[in-house]
Amino acid sequence: MSTKRLNEQVKRNLKRFPTDFMYQLTAEEKEEVVAKCDQLETLKYSAQLPYVFTEYGAIMLACVLNSERAIEVNIQIVRIFTKMREMLLTNQEILLKLEQLERQTLQNTADIQVVFDHLRQLIMPAEQSESRRIGFRRQSEEQ
Repeated sequence: MSTKRLNEQVKRNLKRFPTDFMYQLTAEEKEEVVAKCDQLETLKYSAQLPYVFTEYGAIMLACVLNSERAIEVNIQIVRIFTKMREMLLTNQEILLKLEQLERQTLQNTADIQVVFDHLRQLIMPAEQSESRRIGFRRQSEEQ
């Protein structure tokens, strides 16, 4: 399909291409693109400013065009989005399970800390524990 035919289809279906799907380059942007991409050298001599399509615009373009290639691309896009949705659902389940494991681990950590605290109290030798001296003490010794 020629660029001319593509532009005709886009102009006939402008309602399908809002600004977040497609926009037209400025003259400065066109010069920059031509300078960076050797295969677009012929664009340098065109009086028209080219349209640029975002990923959404490319999908919509595949829907608007009726060539064999456009149909193949459209089918591939549908398959890719279906796989992406399946992957997101799978990842969401995994994330929920990880969150549950994290909560259980935090609870277990707290429980283990309590056990260790009790063990330390049981193991601590008698001389290290605070014991009161037996006998009479003067007032100055108590402070």
